[in-house]
Amino acid sequence: MGGAQRRSPIGPGALLLGALAAPGSAGPAPAAAPECREAPARTDVLAGLGPRGELHLASGARAVLDGIHWPEPGPEAEAAEARLLRHRGRRLTLVARGETDRWGRAHVDASADAGVLPGGRSEDAEVADLAAGLVEAGLAQVDAGERDSLCRPALLAVEAGARRAGRGIWNATGPGVRDGAALRARMGRFVVAEGAVLWVGERARRTYLDFARKGENGLTVTVSKRTWRQLQERGLSAANLRGRQVRVRGRLEAWRGPTLDVASADMIEILPAEGPAAEVLDGERAQRR
Repeated sequence: MGGAQRRSPIGPGALLLGALAAPGSAGPAPAAAPECREAPARTDVLAGLGPRGELHLASGARAVLDGIHWPEPGPEAEAAEARLLRHRGRRLTLVARGETDRWGRAHVDASADAGVLPGGRSEDAEVADLAAGLVEAGLAQVDAGERDSLCRPALLAVEAGARRAGRGIWNATGPGVRDGAALRARMGRFVVAEGAVLWVGERARRTYLDFARKGENGLTVTVSKRTWRQLQERGLSAANLRGRQVRVRGRLEAWRGPTLDVASADMIEILPAEGPAAEVLDGERAQRR
């Protein structure tokens, strides 16, 4: 959607958010992945919202914003809904990606046209990109969902800014990868967790990344054979993942303890071995001595 000629948004993170539409953005997901192929841009009008941020359009179509996870019920979900409803009655430019989902909804990039809002209200200094605006405000987390690829990897950089600033969802610390009680309290919920990989077990059908020592009730990440192959193509292996600080995301399940089943290689981020990440890694090593 759009290119470098889009009007620059005003407000925090404007330059970064504007770069989301620039061609050639660096990122792990291949642009040609089938689920990321873009349909021609079209326009529609936002008529209202359904559950979990589902866009109800004046044409009768339904869509969801691609690349984000809608927040769990609570203050952030209410704020996210209010933010989107500020665009009700406004014309949207929509670019669908891949096929519709099992509920017949298109996964779209959506931007609101600049100008006067319905009722004669003046447009506020708000980023027009709907998904990026939610992520920047800390009202949504980046997620590939059921797809193999994250089609907008630049959203991760936007999320990083919200996380550093502690906005919205990021105002509270997530569960530690070795805090079994905190992880169990989040069962069935989407989580973003960081920690050092202590052990990697390659099996015929799955690979297991353990973040806790044997006998401890910590996080395990399971990776399908296909996703593990994608990670290997990016230069990762069991040997060079051990001891690395990573960020993982997904829905927590119970399987011999708290488990994340990661379907997209883009949902495993390798963090730099310096600064805060290195300090955490050093702490993990100290605890293992």
